[in-house]
Amino acid sequence: MPNIKSAKKRVLVIKKKTLINQMHKTALKTAVKKFEAAVEANDKENVNALYNNAVKKLDQAVKQGILHKNNVARKKSQLALKLAKMA
Repeated sequence: MPNIKSAKKRVLVIKKKTLINQMHKTALKTAVKKFEAAVEANDKENVNALYNNAVKKLDQAVKQGILHKNNVARKKSQLALKLAKMA
């Protein structure tokens, strides 16, 4: 445990940021899983809306610094391929 006041504050700030990042990552993973489940179920009505939501969450993760832009580009490409195969 840190002894210096500023170091103690940094520990608290890091805890809070970690929780926020975990929250965003969980929402992102849920959006991607919902899209993949819709593709598996061949649900053509909802798949476009779920794809758009997943891509939006991925872009937000890049903007917030949670994921790297190349990682997100790869994930978006994989989702687009799944969407194209379904059509």
